[in-house]
Amino acid sequence: MAHALPLRPAARLRRLPPVLAVVAVVALLALPLGPDGGGGAHPADAVSALVVLYGVLRLVRDRRRPLTRRAAAVLGLPVLGLAVAAAGAASPGAGLEGLGRYLQVFVLVPAAVLLLLRDRDDARLLAWATVMLAVWQGAVGVHQYVTATGASYQGEPIRAVGTFGAQDVMGMATVVSLGLVCALGLALGRTPVRHRLLAAGCALALLLPLAVSFSRGAWIATAVTCAAQLLLAGPRRALAVGAAVLAAGVVLVGGLGVGTAMLQERVGSITQVTDAPDQSVTDRYTMWAAAAGMWRERPLTGVGLKGFPEYRDSHASLALSSGSETDGAGAGYQRQPLLSPHNMYLLVLAEQGLLGLVALAGSWLALLVLGLRRLRAARRAGGGGLDCGLIACGLLVWQLTDFAYADIGGPSTVLTAVCFGLAAWWALGSTTSGGAAAG
Repeated sequence: MAHALPLRPAARLRRLPPVLAVVAVVALLALPLGPDGGGGAHPADAVSALVVLYGVLRLVRDRRRPLTRRAAAVLGLPVLGLAVAAAGAASPGAGLEGLGRYLQVFVLVPAAVLLLLRDRDDARLLAWATVMLAVWQGAVGVHQYVTATGASYQGEPIRAVGTFGAQDVMGMATVVSLGLVCALGLALGRTPVRHRLLAAGCALALLLPLAVSFSRGAWIATAVTCAAQLLLAGPRRALAVGAAVLAAGVVLVGGLGVGTAMLQERVGSITQVTDAPDQSVTDRYTMWAAAAGMWRERPLTGVGLKGFPEYRDSHASLALSSGSETDGAGAGYQRQPLLSPHNMYLLVLAEQGLLGLVALAGSWLALLVLGLRRLRAARRAGGGGLDCGLIACGLLVWQLTDFAYADIGGPSTVLTAVCFGLAAWWALGSTTSGGAAAG
C-alpha cells in the first residue's frame, strides 16, 4: 500500500490561505513601540509592502488577471490627483513621500487585500483578527486607565492609548472602534450562535476602552456606524441590539462610575464650538480655516502633497497654539507641532485641490454605493454573507465619518488601508478575489 509523501515546506506554505499575509499586518499592530515611536514607522508598514509584493507574485505565478475593469477604475481613480499634487509639492522628496503614503493606504494595500481574500471565510478570519487586536489594545488601555499609567488627560495620566504611546493618542481609539464595528457585524450575521454570542460579547467589552480613550471623533464615528449597521441588518435587530448596548453603556459608565464626570465633560465639549471651547477645539477649527484658505488660493490642484505645514502659518489666525502637549504612557513631556488640519477632506482639499478631492472621494463613494448594493442583494438572497457585508460597509462608513475629525498618520493608518481593502473586496471582488458572493 502506497503511503503519501509528506509535503515539503514550500508546498505547505503554498497551501496556507493567502489572507494570512494580511492577518500578519493586523497582528503586528499589537507590538508595543518605544517611548518615542508614536507616529513613526511601524513594522506593520513594512509588512504591508511585502503583502503588496506577495499579491503581485501570486498574480504572476498563477497568470491571473489582476483586477476587473471596474475594480481598476475605482481603486486607480485617486492616482491622477495624487500625481498632480506630487508634482506641485514644495520639494521632490516631500512629493514622493506623500505620494507613497497615499498610494499605500488608498490604492496598493487595498488592491492587495482584494486579491488575497478568496471567500467569506477569509473575510471573517480577517475581521476576527481585527477584533482580537482591538481586545488586546483595549485591555492594555483599560489597565492604563485603572492604574493611572496612560497618557496625560487634564493633568492626570488616565487616557487609554494602548501600545501606541502618548504621541499617537488616536491609535488605540481607532483600533478599538474598528474592532467594535467588526464584532457587531459578526454578531448580526447568520453564522453559528456561539460565534455570534462571542462577537456580541466582544463588542460590549470594547465599549469600555473606547470610553476611556476620551476620543470624541472615535465616539461619533462609532455611534454613526453602529447605528447604520443595525438599521441595515433590520429594524427588529436594531431595537434589540440597541437596547442591549444602551444597557451595557449604563452599567459600564454609570453603574461602575467609569470616569463619569470627565466623560460627561468630554461629551459636552463636542458641542462647545462657540460657547467657551477648549484649546483643542479652537486649534482644530483654526486649522480647518487655514486649510480652506490654502484651497481658495489654489482651488484646482492645491498647494502640493505635504504642503500643509509649510503654508499653515500664513493662513492660520493668532488663535492657533504653538502645538499640542503629550505626556505619560512611558514617555516624557513633549510638545508636538500641529502639522495637519485633523480633517481628511480639508487636508486633501488644501494639498490636492478639487481635482484630488473629487478623485479620492469619488473612489470612496463608489465603494460605498457598490458595497451597499451588494449588501441589499445579500439580504434579499436570504442573508448569506450578511455579516461580511455589514463589516465591510461598516468599516467604510466609520472611516468616512472619522475623516471629518482625523486624517491619516501614525501606525494605525495601515489598519485603515486594510479596512479599505476589505471594503473593496466586498464591493468589487465578485470574480477576481475568489468570489465575494461565494460561500
